[in-house]
Amino acid sequence: MDLSKQDLQKQEPAGAALRASDAALRASDAERDRIADILHDALAEGRLTADEHAERVEGVLRAKTVGELEVFIRDLPAAHRQGPGPVHAPAPLRPTAGAIPIDADDNVVAVFSSAVRKGRWRAGRRIHAYAIFGSVEIDLSEALFDHQQVVVKSFAIFGNVDIRVPENVSLRGTGGGVLGSFEVATLDSGEPQAPIVYVDGWAVLGSVEARPKRGKVVADILDRVHRKVDRSLRRHLGH
Repeated sequence: MDLSKQDLQKQEPAGAALRASDAALRASDAERDRIADILHDALAEGRLTADEHAERVEGVLRAKTVGELEVFIRDLPAAHRQGPGPVHAPAPLRPTAGAIPIDADDNVVAVFSSAVRKGRWRAGRRIHAYAIFGSVEIDLSEALFDHQQVVVKSFAIFGNVDIRVPENVSLRGTGGGVLGSFEVATLDSGEPQAPIVYVDGWAVLGSVEARPKRGKVVADILDRVHRKVDRSLRRHLGH
């Protein structure tokens, strides 16, 4: 099925048409997950073939706006039952009082060297990163989050701290640079229970940088989606 055909793009389900202002909004990862869930359910129910499902999921990953996402479910019953996903309040600028311990759960230190935390690891509530004439890389893109709020306290002195997070978390930063650079790309997740990563600290003749890693999502949320798809397929197959 060619979803670029004009007849599908012009089709408007009763009571589910988006306002122009809503359709033009940039799509969040949570909204992409919602559309993907609908497509997975449609596949399990036999409404879509495997090829149609694969084509639409690929289109969902490329979609930039809410309006572009809705195109892929306009001919499915779910489009008539629900409108755009709810708008969630942005993540708070600071962690909840008492949510973060005083002592670090993990210390990552590089002195005239480099240190890395990456891959499938369990992120604590408080992580300290020290780069002194060295470099620290903290990659949370495949980490397991046991807590919703995580603080990464970063100090770069003649060194650099590089932090990467999944695309579907919220990211906040508080800090500065002294003849250095402190840059945190503010990020808001559309998923109300998604983790919030707070990056604090200073860069002195060095750099602290935190930004999302393209194509990576929180493993916990992704696993939950896969389990839902598996249950739908088992119900469809009668297992």
